[in-house]
Amino acid sequence: MQSEDNYGNGTLPSQIRSNVCKGVNGLDIHYLEAGFKGKNKPLIVLLHGFPELSYSWRKIILPLSESGYHVVAPDQRGFGATTGWDNSYVSNLSSYYQVNLVRDILGFVSALGYEKVASIMGHDSGAAVAGWSGLIRPDVYDSVVMMSAPFTGAPSLPFDTSTDMKKDKDPVDLINEDLASLPRPRKHYQHYYRTPTANSDITNSRAGLAAFIRAYYHHKSADWENNNPFPLSSWTAEELAKMPTYYIMDLKDTMAEAVAKHMPTSQQIASCKWLSEDELRVYVSEYGRTGFQGGLNWYRSGGSEGNKRALELFSGMKIQVPAMFVAGQQDWGIYQKPGSIDRMKEEVCTRMENMHLVDNAGHWVQQEQPEAVLKHLISFLSEVSQTQRP
Repeated sequence: MQSEDNYGNGTLPSQIRSNVCKGVNGLDIHYLEAGFKGKNKPLIVLLHGFPELSYSWRKIILPLSESGYHVVAPDQRGFGATTGWDNSYVSNLSSYYQVNLVRDILGFVSALGYEKVASIMGHDSGAAVAGWSGLIRPDVYDSVVMMSAPFTGAPSLPFDTSTDMKKDKDPVDLINEDLASLPRPRKHYQHYYRTPTANSDITNSRAGLAAFIRAYYHHKSADWENNNPFPLSSWTAEELAKMPTYYIMDLKDTMAEAVAKHMPTSQQIASCKWLSEDELRVYVSEYGRTGFQGGLNWYRSGGSEGNKRALELFSGMKIQVPAMFVAGQQDWGIYQKPGSIDRMKEEVCTRMENMHLVDNAGHWVQQEQPEAVLKHLISFLSEVSQTQRP
């Protein structure tokens, strides 16, 4: 382990430590931690999403550790101060397959000296890694918490595909063709994130990197007054087009251009209590150094045939350990794939203990409303602990 004392530019409490765990599945993994390893200090792993960092758990790590846990939050492959990953567009996408991301975290846990994890918790794309970890290795992970992105489980094995060629095409690519044909031409954000120019569009945006991150975070938060989500009836262009332009973009816009139209005012920035200017600078510093291609490769991998085929191995399997879902009441992310919440609750998780929608929170629920999220996490952990007692 190697200490990284300057991480966070002085915005982190002294009890949160910054370290590096070397030689894990080809990575040197940077992570934040609080609490200490011990007989009565179970491990909790926190996984961030995009465009986030381990730092996105800064409001959760310490109080969760004070409830009796050793809490760690790594920068995942493609992000932050973790090194050893390929950030080029033409990188071998197999390193970003979900099974390898699960391997990253399993190796990290083992390198820390643990055989069991009390809970693995993921936000946004990190929720998928948490979900897959709980599904694949229930012997390691005692419980799973997924935030802001419903986990829909393993793809089905090809069954009746001899005549329908569309079944082999990625659903995002298929719907993108329909979106482009709407009277107001649109495109799916995941399709855009897979393009060769997405990284440079963002890092070299006209308004600058700080303005992009501020606008992006604001636009997807409860601070943007038009985030009033509702369930969509179907995976059709007409239904998806009801979502804001950070999900269903105008056809000719870059993401930087899409969110710039909703840049918060100076008064809104000054009143934003969950993302101060000092905290914003941490994101700007890290992404200014690494760019976004590592995180964008997650989207590219997610739509690849190789990733799908690797996950087909787990077809029919379910998450058997206790699970919980938490999201913001004002988060469109929970509805971006129609039917996904019901599938997660009724088909994928056999022990879905609770589902909580936190008011006055958008997509960044653990940053926007950390106290409410902590209350749900601690209650869930207590319930799981009680059920596991002999």
